[in-house]
Amino acid sequence: MDLNVIWFILLGVLLSGYAILDGFDLGVGMLHPLARTDAERRVFINSIGPIWDGNEVWLVTFGGALFAAFPEAYATIFSGYYLAFMLLLAALIFRAVSLEFRSKVHSPAWRGLWDWAFCGSSLLATLLFGVAVGNVMLGLPLDERGVYTGGFVDLLGAYPLLVGLLAVSMFAMHGSIYLCLKTEGELQKKMREWMWHTWGVFLVLYMLTTMYTLARLPGAIDHFDAYPWAALIVIANVVAVANIPRALYHDRYGQAFVSSCITIAALVCLFALALFPNLVRSYPEPGNSLTIYNAASSHKTLSIMLIIAGIGLPFVATYTFVIYWTFRGKVRVDEHSY
Repeated sequence: MDLNVIWFILLGVLLSGYAILDGFDLGVGMLHPLARTDAERRVFINSIGPIWDGNEVWLVTFGGALFAAFPEAYATIFSGYYLAFMLLLAALIFRAVSLEFRSKVHSPAWRGLWDWAFCGSSLLATLLFGVAVGNVMLGLPLDERGVYTGGFVDLLGAYPLLVGLLAVSMFAMHGSIYLCLKTEGELQKKMREWMWHTWGVFLVLYMLTTMYTLARLPGAIDHFDAYPWAALIVIANVVAVANIPRALYHDRYGQAFVSSCITIAALVCLFALALFPNLVRSYPEPGNSLTIYNAASSHKTLSIMLIIAGIGLPFVATYTFVIYWTFRGKVRVDEHSY
């Protein structure tokens, strides 16, 4: 295994970490307006209050690693998705502002405004992530220099939007399971009902997206012939999806959350496998694609980065573990809470 493949795998690990960790707090944001009382909304916000910004470290690290390891792909993605990334950046900033501003004024109108801002920005960010994945799966029109030649509207096709809706349903399901872990009493019973609804919507969109992918992109499963072990990822994905309702039925919410995490990680793995060795697939000119070889930094750069990653990644993992351990358990709202 060469350095280019190692960095492709590490990028997948970072993307999986971000999707799992920020996925549930984006889901909490999307479900937030469905809470009936201000007390319930405060519980929602405080369930993610101490951890949501730490979760985004994984996204920042992913962007930095992509820039350093594969600068050509970084330049193409960020210039091609320029408007989409500006919208994503605005959504993430607005989301943070909503969390901080909501509790500053004790006015129903003020809090209602920031509640909907929190929901809208979480929904937009998730949808944009999914649309971006859908477009990468389809392929982008790139010229011979690897420059994106389309426009923003070209990114809003039927398949990318379907993948965007799948991402929304998946994070909503992930968020509802997380909320069930962090609440108790009547509110937890309500979250249990939400989990069933969000899982049902996710299952429908998951099956639709799978069928659409196989019909539109038959080449997405070509690597299964070369790498038979990849079938284990599919099996793990199906078992994890099927285990969520079983765990809910037996009130094993921790097990349901682990299954939801495995579902997300497996989908990221399948996405990476379908893309490999490309980073940005060119369509309709496959020869213009950016791969882990023609878009990579020098061998020396990748070697130095690997040493830095070997030192830095354990710190990120340790930091994440300590934060989650410190704020484990049910949410208690007091006067110092959001």
